[in-house]
Amino acid sequence: MARQQRVERVREAIKGELGDIIQKLKDPRIGFTTVTDVEVSSDLRHVKAYVSVYGTDEAKEATMKALNHAKGHVRTEIGKRVRLHHTPEIMFVFDSSLEYGARINELLRTIRTEDEVDGTTTTEDEAEDEQA
Repeated sequence: MARQQRVERVREAIKGELGDIIQKLKDPRIGFTTVTDVEVSSDLRHVKAYVSVYGTDEAKEATMKALNHAKGHVRTEIGKRVRLHHTPEIMFVFDSSLEYGARINELLRTIRTEDEVDGTTTTEDEAEDEQA
């Protein structure tokens, strides 16, 4: 139980520090990037950082390459900021979940707008009746 709590504390600390470190990187290839999640192995030696990048596909690819190129520097900074016996290896993984969520919201907004234009707003009760 205590081990799991330690892993969770380290995960949160690394997530916060990664966001700050990435923001301060001076590589022009790195676009608007958000650290969406971090997974830490139970032995605290490996970190999988999920990052979301705003922009074109080319910008996303360039950002991921730049982040992977800066892994050593990022790892060194994590070692300075988060006190651990061993500084973990970091792997950056592109996370498209924010894009996916934005696309779903856009589709729902479009459907809602079309319903308002058609005058066919459906209540939840009517939707349940139609399904039955």
